[in-house]
Amino acid sequence: MTAGESSGSVVRRILLGSQLRRLRESRGITREQAGYSIRASESKISRMELGRVSFKARDVEDLLTLYGVTDEAERGPLLDLAREANLAGWWHSYSDVLPGWFQTYVGLEGAASLIRAYEVQFVHGLLQTEAYAHAVVTRNADKISHAEVERRVALRLERQKLLVDERGPQLHFVLDEAALRRPYGDRSVMRGQLEHLIEVSERPNVTLQVMPFSFGGHSGESGAFALLRFPESDLSDVVYLEQLTSALYLDKREEVALYEKAMERLQKDSPNPDQTRDLLRGLLQLS
Repeated sequence: MTAGESSGSVVRRILLGSQLRRLRESRGITREQAGYSIRASESKISRMELGRVSFKARDVEDLLTLYGVTDEAERGPLLDLAREANLAGWWHSYSDVLPGWFQTYVGLEGAASLIRAYEVQFVHGLLQTEAYAHAVVTRNADKISHAEVERRVALRLERQKLLVDERGPQLHFVLDEAALRRPYGDRSVMRGQLEHLIEVSERPNVTLQVMPFSFGGHSGESGAFALLRFPESDLSDVVYLEQLTSALYLDKREEVALYEKAMERLQKDSPNPDQTRDLLRGLLQLS
């Protein structure tokens, strides 16, 4: 199974969930009623419709019957989608160090056709060197074993295969200058990270910009976020907001639009990629 296929299972889960939600709402059935029909809670139905959990074939069959979908020509594709949605992604082998709420993001990241991200605290995970990633993971991890640290770093490096995947997404990063000024690791680690950013910014699928301190206040005032777009036309863009112990996934059109606007302003107000490389070289000389 390729990374693309396993990542696609997350997208299929979300697609199936959204179709089940539309069917339920069109029949005027509440989540509570739907949950009762499959011996589950209202919150379970909510998680299913958001694509946050795997699907049991029997549950999908029972829900389709409840929603009046009895024609095999209509049921078949949805049941096939349920089976495909349960394929395990490559990241499941890292479940010992991967929070459940982040597994969804890793799957979406691998399935996206365009990823735009703004970071302020540190360099984005897809752009980190191994040494820098190690420094980030160990910064506030006093109780984490050496083995777990290595597993977390390995997961981060595995995600970075998107950068060289011919079928990978277009990537557009805006890093706040603070992310480059805040040291993780010693001087050699930071120098290596700056050199890596210059190198990776030359890749045809990567656009990198830095929002400098000199600009002052800007549209990224709410903090880090990522916008993901998918090749499937019936799957809306998703905004990813990471928190300390969980994450938010926003897909309401009006909410996504606000983050789209913020990202567009960040891109417009930041130095272009060539100017950004000059800025990185300047920081490199100072390091």
